[in-house]
Amino acid sequence: MDDELNILPISSHIKSITPVPVNEDPEGLSESEWDLKNLKQELSEDFPVGPLIKKCCTLDQGKAVVTFLDAILDKSLRSTVALLAARGRGKSAALGLAVAGAIAAGYLKESLVLESCIDSPGVLVSMLRILTKAVFPQCADGLRKSAYLYFFTSIVFMVICIVLYNVAHKLPIMQYYEELKAEAVKEEKAEKRYITEDVHSLVLKDWYLVLLITGYNVFDLVGKSLTAVYLLENAKVAISACVVRLLFFPLFIGCLHGPQLFRTEFPVSLLTCLLSLTNGYLTSVLMIMAPKSVQIQHAETSGIVMVLFLVVGLASGSVIAWFWVI
Repeated sequence: MDDELNILPISSHIKSITPVPVNEDPEGLSESEWDLKNLKQELSEDFPVGPLIKKCCTLDQGKAVVTFLDAILDKSLRSTVALLAARGRGKSAALGLAVAGAIAAGYLKESLVLESCIDSPGVLVSMLRILTKAVFPQCADGLRKSAYLYFFTSIVFMVICIVLYNVAHKLPIMQYYEELKAEAVKEEKAEKRYITEDVHSLVLKDWYLVLLITGYNVFDLVGKSLTAVYLLENAKVAISACVVRLLFFPLFIGCLHGPQLFRTEFPVSLLTCLLSLTNGYLTSVLMIMAPKSVQIQHAETSGIVMVLFLVVGLASGSVIAWFWVI
């Protein structure tokens, strides 16, 4: 689904999806919308809860804001609130409303919004705090003006940093160290040969690696999408196919050190596309089959474990790749 909860036509299964019946009252409000309306009416006179609850769009969001504000207005600093929800449910908006409630509760009067242990930024923030406290009144309007000053100062410093970053390379001292760096890189290339240096093309030149990476990503996406057309439901076959993919290793070695025919663009591009296609397809197949191969109460845990090992494998492979020197 997209951000507006519209079902996208990417699978044939959407034909079997039927709308969930919603019980509406004579005013056209569902049960949750009616509860949200009552919640807004009950808290309309409470400050700062009432004005913030009026900004909520769903009952769950309203309950989240109320829970946040209960912990904030308690001022004991002994409460910890955790908010978990799927994407697009309004978590960030609820947290922003809670921050507004914290400002209204006076937390900004007692502490700095921004603090830094680094000497120069810390001094700047402290001076800004002294200035805002001395110039602006400690009320809602004064706090708003203080926040504007903080943001304006941050933007000014960001612009200064961008300008200095684009000017610094023209300084003689920076050019001197850039020359030293270039000489060191040449010496390193003369001593070591990496796989990215061995894969080259006299025709495509520096476009070769860019096109290889693009092809890999495109065919990986195609492989993941193929499960909507045909899903391999035999776990043993899927696992065996993953083991067979180890043959790509000697094939790529042959493209690097084999006959001249194998070192051309076509074999390397073909192997790269096949590698990414099988990677995307088999990964999706195993991710779909794993939760189905266990009992229903363990399906969610199985999916979490699969994602965990996938992330660990990707991270480990990235680290090991730095040590793969040919």
